Amino acid sequence: MKTIVFAGPSVFDLDVRAFPHLEFHPPAASGDILAAVDRGATAIGLIDGLYGDRAAVWHKEILYALSKDIPVAGAASMGALRAAECEPFGMIGIGEVFRAYRNGVRTSDADVAIVHAPAELGYRPLTIALVDAEATIGGMSDALDDKDITRLLNAARRQHFSVRTWKSIVAQAGLDPGLTKTLAGNAISVKQTDALQLLTALRDEGLSRENLPRWAFQDTLFFRSMAACRRGWDRGKNG
Repeated sequence: MKTIVFAGPSVFDLDVRAFPHLEFHPPAASGDILAAVDRGATAIGLIDGLYGDRAAVWHKEILYALSKDIPVAGAASMGALRAAECEPFGMIGIGEVFRAYRNGVRTSDADVAIVHAPAELGYRPLTIALVDAEATIGGMSDALDDKDITRLLNAARRQHFSVRTWKSIVAQAGLDPGLTKTLAGNAISVKQTDALQLLTALRDEGLSRENLPRWAFQDTLFFRSMAACRRGWDRGKNG
């Protein structure tokens, strides 16, 4: 059995040594799911993915893995997005973020987007995802009045993911700068909770291949082109 997991900032301060049988890889970009299939993955977990300066994971390569009877599960970030989109084809979604996208409560991929450090720094999150900001602020009802909570939520929602920090949220809300430390000290990460749930499921339960929907994979010219480029790149890197 070979379970490959793509993760980065969502598992930054988790002790992944608790999952010794999972093979961890950096956040996935276009072609990485295909490469995991080629490397003999028997199950794939997608948590974090790259975007912006890299093409994001293709839906088509997820469908390709599923067509090979390889279970694919997603949670927390890019994994939750792709799971909500590919669930009709058998991708497994796990966690609160996935359910919010599947049920239409959330529609923007920016709600889970952040800026993070490079691999050399362990993909440390540098900004705050809106899903985590909302969970944290909403959980402060015992310490803050409704007016301040509303101001903080509105500030967090107005900010671009690339600049959203506790300091910037508090400043834009026009509140006491000392509140920054309070929010940081009471931070809730829905993304991390969902990521941990996925890792635990992969470790303890595995992913069921039963009751998968029936459909036929369409081997299109575009998919063949992407696959050829990725496989050629892998051969060059390993040769």
